[in-house]
Parts: sequence; structure tokens; C-alpha cells
Amino acid sequence: MKRGEDRLLMSEIQLTPRDRSDLRLLAWGAYAPLDAFTGEADHRSIVERMRVTSGELWPFPIAPALDDETAKGIKGASSVDLRDPEGTLVGRVVEPELYRTEPEADVVPLFGTDDPNHPGVAAVLEAGPWRLGGRVATDHDFALPAPFDHYPATPSAVKAIIAEHGWRTTVFFQTRNPIHRAHEYLTKCALETVDGLVIHPLVGETKDDDIPADVRLRCYETLLDAYYPKRRTLLALFAAPMRYAGPREAVFHALVRHNFGATHFIVGRDHAGVGDYYGTYEAQDLLVSLGPAELGVTPVPFEHTFFCLTCDSMGSAKTCPHDPEVHVHLSGTKVRELLAAGELPPPEFSRPEVAAILKEAYTS
Repeated sequence: MKRGEDRLLMSEIQLTPRDRSDLRLLAWGAYAPLDAFTGEADHRSIVERMRVTSGELWPFPIAPALDDETAKGIKGASSVDLRDPEGTLVGRVVEPELYRTEPEADVVPLFGTDDPNHPGVAAVLEAGPWRLGGRVATDHDFALPAPFDHYPATPSAVKAIIAEHGWRTTVFFQTRNPIHRAHEYLTKCALETVDGLVIHPLVGETKDDDIPADVRLRCYETLLDAYYPKRRTLLALFAAPMRYAGPREAVFHALVRHNFGATHFIVGRDHAGVGDYYGTYEAQDLLVSLGPAELGVTPVPFEHTFFCLTCDSMGSAKTCPHDPEVHVHLSGTKVRELLAAGELPPPEFSRPEVAAILKEAYTS
């Protein structure tokens, strides 16, 4: 065998944790209409039009990013082996398409900014300009590790449970935070209008200062056990990485939840946002403008919710007549600030059981 032929047969790359998460969901069918890593034509179409070349709505190119040296090493290969961050062979790109992108130009339509302080922008700019497209052949078991292996995470598993329950309409709730009183309020309001509720937290890669997924999982377990109807509620896991892309990511979250069996999708204020990069209801406006025909789910928008000291209950501007001075505004950021200071969030912020878990995690 000639040396060049040997190189073509043996080409491989090592995936980042984020790439592995995307490959896992691609292999599970969660990223339909995608059935392969994005090629160059689809990359450009998605960035510029938020659609693949066939016209279907899709907001992000999904393909491993490579630096110049790695791209040079696989150039001309007839297939490329994929190894996860631990070195395990997890798949092979068949008939690979290697192409160069312009990350500095791509980030503006994808994230609405080119600010390198934005975590999604930073991830793209740091990853290298090359992309590896092509169909992936894999028989790898992408099952999630403990403690996440106790919950359904594939579209087929989640849809099977929904069918077993006989739910004709199911609303999904996306979160990367513990569920606080505001989230509990809007999920229960949504559940009043449908047959079932799927709490579907993102457990893929997030920012370093986000609360770890295993801690959040304990919060979800405790809250659902104590405060949600078991026959009408399902805890399932969404193993995608977080991109913090605001409106575009809201589209992504809605489209993917259709693949998991959703008929409705909750979208709150500043969905998938970070910092002050996006308008409070910008994501809602985009989802509502696209509508169920494009998204495959019905968006369920909610206004900013709060605890009203006068009403002594949760509410929003739609339901509470009182002045802002008596509104206790709830946010994950505020809770993290309290915990970092060694303080328990008050009951208007979080259920006591959830607050106790978070305090233990922050002080241990």
C-alpha cells in the first residue's frame, strides 16, 4: 500500500465535547431535517437564510470545526474517523466535504453580534475556520452517563412515553437553569391547556458559570416529585450544547422539540439569551411570526412573571394590577448572586427544597 493511500484510509479527527453532543443528537434523529454534517452549500444557506438549500427551516450549521493543521491532515481523505474527547471511535464521515468558512462574517447573522465576549461568538471564533461536512456512519452507543442515564433522552424514547400516556397535545419546556417559581408558574399555566408537560432541560455544554447539569437534575427531580402531577408530567433530557443565540436558538429549540414529539413549545422572556444582546421578547416575536406551519409546534409565549407581594401569588402584567414596587422579580442570575453570597433564595424565588439543594452545591 502506498503511503498516500494509507493516509487516505487512516484520516481521523478528535471531536470536542460540543461536537460530540451535536453528533449524538444528529445520530438520534433529533436534528431533522439534517441527516448529515452540514456541507458548504447548506452552511452558507443556513447562515444567510436560516434554511437549508432544500428550503426547510434550520438555524445553525452542524459540523465539526477544524484549524488549519487538522484540515491539512485530512484533505483529500475518502473517509474520516471521528474520535470523541476520550479517544473512542464513535463514527466515520463517509465521502467527507472539507470546506473553509468565514467565522468573523458568520457570527453576525448567527448571533446578532460579533462581540467576542458573547459565549457563542467566542466558541465559533476559537474553533477554527474549516468545517467537515458529510454523512456519518455510526453504530456507537451514545447513551448519556450517570446520573443522566435514568431519564429518556432520545426522540424515540420520549415519543414512546408520550404515546403510552395517550397525550394528544404535549407542551415542552426548555431550560438551562433550575426551575424557580416563575418557571413553575408558566409551565403549570401551559399544562392547563394541553394533555401533558415535558420538562426538557438542556444537559449539554454550557457556560462555566451556569449551574452544573447534575445539580440542576437533582433540583428537577425534587421539584417534580413534590409539586407536579406525575400522570401529566415527564422529565426528559436534551443533550445539546448551549449556543446562547437568542432568537435563532429559540427556533432551534422549537424545531428540535417537534422531533421529540412536542405539539406546543413554551417561550419565555429573552429565550436562550445572554447578557443584553437580545430584546426581551425578540425570540417570541420570531417564533410567533414563523408559526406552527414552519416550526412544527405551536409557540406558547409568556410575559415576564414575578411574585406579587400584594396578590401573594405569581403573576404577570396581564394578571396583576399592582405597581412594580411590590413585584419580586425572579431570575436565574439573581439566584446565583444570592447563592454566591451564601444566602438562601427566599420562597418567592425558589421552593425551599430547591433552594436547599442549590445552597449545598454552592457551599460544598
